[in-house]
Amino acid sequence: MVTKRLRKLYAKDAKKFLNHVIEDKPLLPFLIPLGFFAWAIERWLVPFSNWVPLAFAVWATIEYGRFHRQILIEELNGRWKQLILNTTPITPFEPCEWLNKLLLEVWPNYMEPKLSSRFSSIVERRMKNRKPKLIEKLELQEFSLGSCPPNLGRTGMHWITSGDQKVLQLGFEWDSNEMSIMLMAKLAKPLMGTARIVINQIHIKGDLHLMPILDGQAILYSFESTPEVRLGVAFGSGASQTLPATELPGVSTWLVKLFTETLVKTMVEPRRACYSLPSVDLRKTAVGGVLSVTVISAGKFGNNSLTGSNQLSGSFGNQVLQTFIEVEVGDLTRRTNFGQGLSPRWDSTFNMVLHGNTGIVRFHLYEQDPGNVKLNYLTSCEIKMKYVADDSTMFWAIGRKSGVLAKQAEFCGKPVEMVVPFEETNYGELAVRLVLKEWQFSDGSISLRNSVYSQSQPSINGSSNLLSRTGRKLMVTVVEGRNLTTRDKSGKCDPYVKLQYGKAVHRTKTISHASNPVWNQMFDLDEIGGGEYLKIKCYSADKFGDENIGNAQVNMEGIEEGTCRDVWVPLEKVSSGELRLQIEAVKSDDYEGYKNSPPRSGTIELVLIEARDLIAADLRGTSDPYVRVQYGNMKKRTKVVHKTLNPQWNQTLEFPETGDRLVLHVKDHNALLPTYNIGDCVVEYERLPPNQTVEKWIPLQGVKSGEIHVQVTRRVPELQKKSELHKKSSTASNISSSKARKISGQMRGIFSKFQGLVEDGDLEGLSLALSEVESVEDAQEEYMLQLEKEKTLLINKINELGHEISRTSSTPGKIPY
Repeated sequence: MVTKRLRKLYAKDAKKFLNHVIEDKPLLPFLIPLGFFAWAIERWLVPFSNWVPLAFAVWATIEYGRFHRQILIEELNGRWKQLILNTTPITPFEPCEWLNKLLLEVWPNYMEPKLSSRFSSIVERRMKNRKPKLIEKLELQEFSLGSCPPNLGRTGMHWITSGDQKVLQLGFEWDSNEMSIMLMAKLAKPLMGTARIVINQIHIKGDLHLMPILDGQAILYSFESTPEVRLGVAFGSGASQTLPATELPGVSTWLVKLFTETLVKTMVEPRRACYSLPSVDLRKTAVGGVLSVTVISAGKFGNNSLTGSNQLSGSFGNQVLQTFIEVEVGDLTRRTNFGQGLSPRWDSTFNMVLHGNTGIVRFHLYEQDPGNVKLNYLTSCEIKMKYVADDSTMFWAIGRKSGVLAKQAEFCGKPVEMVVPFEETNYGELAVRLVLKEWQFSDGSISLRNSVYSQSQPSINGSSNLLSRTGRKLMVTVVEGRNLTTRDKSGKCDPYVKLQYGKAVHRTKTISHASNPVWNQMFDLDEIGGGEYLKIKCYSADKFGDENIGNAQVNMEGIEEGTCRDVWVPLEKVSSGELRLQIEAVKSDDYEGYKNSPPRSGTIELVLIEARDLIAADLRGTSDPYVRVQYGNMKKRTKVVHKTLNPQWNQTLEFPETGDRLVLHVKDHNALLPTYNIGDCVVEYERLPPNQTVEKWIPLQGVKSGEIHVQVTRRVPELQKKSELHKKSSTASNISSSKARKISGQMRGIFSKFQGLVEDGDLEGLSLALSEVESVEDAQEEYMLQLEKEKTLLINKINELGHEISRTSSTPGKIPY
């Protein structure tokens, strides 16, 4: 009986398989008889091989395996649709087992390294910014999530509805004893010393929400509520210091609180994180970008009170309600103007800087209370953004009733308009326009207007996968600033800039009473790879302590040699202010060769034209100004112009170029008393092209006002002679080439005439043509003699140039400033 049932089962399976093969291979019914016919011929008539049955058996086996795999896939898809897409019942525990088994397989070699690399930078940054007072310095030495992955859907998963959005809810539980996160802490007083802090255990338990958006191009994920978090922390001594292996007071509580706060701010409802699912992966790593934010208007305000007992009526007595929006991206903030009424309109646009491939744009609403000097904070909203691997940009925000607002810009430059509700529902909604102007990538390229260009264009950020100490020099010039302000808004600003790159720190000079200062100071830095930023701090000098008037940072990687990046960098943590930088990369060998090159034989020609707005040094309100020029050990001076604050000298001074600083001291002449200094400045000439004149106004330092108008030229006679020689040689070569073309043209004309005379049999014409050939040969011989003379002269010039190079290279060099 069993045998009969098996036979029926096998026959049914075989029949099903044959039907599938016939449907999948429509030509097979015609090939099978042909195969049998060929096999019969081979078997009975011509035995040409014995492998035909074997090949047929192998083919049938392969097809049978494909058939069963297809059946298995169809069954799995059917079960998935039945269990997951069903919105009413709770999915049982069994279907999640395959997901956890799959996660267990891919976790050690794929997910754990990627997540560890991504989370380590986030953890290090958060811990450094939020370290307790007990710890003076914190350094992340090791970060590993271990081989135990999280467990998903232990209590099943089911679909719920949030507004019009379908949300998949599943349990999340991560209980691992294999983590290894090691921190080296430098302890503050009174403990002193160092200590190791090791996080070796983690426990997170909560409910996850998965929300597909943009037709499945991305998934938003978040915790339904604040998850349960526990960390296992071990302590030990660090290096040679002796510290008891006991718990440092408050550190464990601080770590748990920091971890929980990070989760709440990033992925606890209604805030969500995003995982994109692009159809195309260009495998580019975005390291920064430039975002244009336009705050348009606000509206739909409710009846919520704004200031104490005053209701939102649009006015306070006879005064109209005035509000403004503060835009925040990281540490960079900008404010709009005041808008009036219940539907204010601002139409203010700001350029913001992104550090990394993600960003959060926050909008804070403030109002001005007519009866109070202080500003009242009302509410906020935010828009998150992320670079997607198909070169698009995704924007998402919290909608009404915790819904989802999501849009995607397929290329840079495409505007995206969103209407985002404020967190407090009674405060209405905000209309904004976002334009991602450019993304910068790790290979130094940028994505701009749906195209990719190399980093020769100006850009604030850029990156390339460079090693530490790349062997290049970065020449950073702090050019100027604009709209710099102090907190007291008095207009008195004496700005200077500090640059920090690695351990190198540089400072510019101080410009007195200038909100738009000009420095034009250059600093050379050893390039450092690995994402090192140039940190910029702008201060206003003061007797009682310098005031910080803005910070910024610039990613210094991805700068190509031979290009100069000229950028305006907005200052962070202030309402206004920008700095202009010029950044250029050169090889260290080229830089050292430039520094150690012998002194140039040229001259510096300085024309002192005039000055304006000089300070008064005399009691009568005027000055008797003249200029003393100091160039290395050489000093020269102009004539004295009496009783004026706007003198005109029009004098030309020359100095042999040595690479020293060119300093101008403007003095007030006094016959009896010592001279009075009314300002000085430095003339930058090192980067000027040879034999080109530059004219500029230079502000005087150390005084309240005053500028001097100069022209400066680097005269290099060798280059002038070379250019003249080049012109002469090019003229001679043009004459020579024209003469050669003339001779060759005459020869071609004579040969064509020869051919016609021979065909006609004109002997008299042939004799005349032969005489013309003789004259052309004489001209050609004269031309060859001229070429020999030019060759001899050229060899002599080359020998003279070689002697000159060897003579100048043997002299000791000076290092230019």
